[in-house]
Amino acid sequence: MTIDNRNRSNLELQARSPWGATPGRKQVEIHPPVQAPDGMIAIPGSKSCTNRALVIAALAKGTSTIGHILRSDYSYWCLDALQRLGVQMEIEGSTVTIEGTGGRWPNRQGRLYLGSAGTAARFLPGALAASASGSWLVEGSQQLSERPIRPLVDSLHRLGANIRYAATDGQLPLAIEAQGLNGGSVSLSGAVSSQFISGLLIASPYAREATRIIITDSIVQQAYVRLTIELMEQFGVSVMHSERLDHFVIQPQAYTAQSLTLEADASSSCYALAYAALTGGHVMITNLPAHTNQPDIGMLELFERMGCRVKKSEAGVELWGAPQLKGGFTISMKEMSDQALTLAAIAPFADAPITITDVAHIRSHECDRIHAMCESLSRLGINVEEHADGMTIHPGTPLPAILPTYDDHRMAMSLSLIGSRVAGIRILDPGCVSKTYPCYFEDMEKLGLGFTQVN
Repeated sequence: MTIDNRNRSNLELQARSPWGATPGRKQVEIHPPVQAPDGMIAIPGSKSCTNRALVIAALAKGTSTIGHILRSDYSYWCLDALQRLGVQMEIEGSTVTIEGTGGRWPNRQGRLYLGSAGTAARFLPGALAASASGSWLVEGSQQLSERPIRPLVDSLHRLGANIRYAATDGQLPLAIEAQGLNGGSVSLSGAVSSQFISGLLIASPYAREATRIIITDSIVQQAYVRLTIELMEQFGVSVMHSERLDHFVIQPQAYTAQSLTLEADASSSCYALAYAALTGGHVMITNLPAHTNQPDIGMLELFERMGCRVKKSEAGVELWGAPQLKGGFTISMKEMSDQALTLAAIAPFADAPITITDVAHIRSHECDRIHAMCESLSRLGINVEEHADGMTIHPGTPLPAILPTYDDHRMAMSLSLIGSRVAGIRILDPGCVSKTYPCYFEDMEKLGLGFTQVN
């Protein structure tokens, strides 16, 4: 199987791909389950690991096999870009076999469209700039183009990259004239996105000299940087770093091909677990290892704090919901900020207010997630207070409403959870889940949550 680009011009308009959710859904109405769920489900591969592994495998020497990738818009556009760079690959289901390039891209000029794939947009510029030669224009959807990229570009400039903004200063598209990276020392903030650091790390082995990366403050999500280092080391590259992850040294090296199978996506798993928590039911994730380094596994402790029962075993992760969820606490969601929206969606059903803090950076994700969630909860009649770095959600009974999703997959999936307790909730543009979890609605239906398509 190869990627089909015959309809690429239409797909560019909305950053959807053939691997996305079923097209044509304008909105869905959600129906609470007839009875509390009691089931098990396997979750697609890790979004966090998929594009990291694909880019590293393409840079490596030799043939790599990556199993259980996430088949979604994000991974589709990353693979599409790699194919346009001349990377040879075979795709069979969720397994990709990649012929590594050794850091020398066969096709040395062209346009690379990345849809809304934020990870690809942060990982590829450095990997391209590290090549000895080549000229590319890196583009994305309007939404991706509005997301910050300057910290990464400024850092790559200091390492010797020739990159310029092709349209708006500080945003995609980027014009990259490859001339290799010199290496040296570079300092940057980790407060906006850990993906900038990962992008530098992935490219640094191909610099001419050792690269030293110094973090001037703190990293918003250290666990994702650790995931990057873990994958780099699996592909044979050593990264020296401080315990606090504020200082990295990467010597000139080369990735070597590997065969590996990716874990289930912990972030996606949390929606099914939250569904069980809300409904007092039981859900088992059959392919999520409890020892994963994915930070969103921390939601298990949070669910326990709210009164749920959790079991971890070799067979998977299980959760039993509580008759009444517990609130009355303030929690930093910095390390698992993708789940701030999940917690906000279930918080109205707790017995006391819940305050979410330390997630100011999610205002710069697919949308201003703090404001969007506060606005959505207000539409439902829930008392919510918006803060600069989070929100406070008070207990209440949500009212039926039609809710926009802001072209944000995590808004869509989180808001749909409210429909497991309240009839009449409608979600606009449900297809945006295809960015990271195209089969979300189908999987939730298997667990008893009802959906009706509304045109």
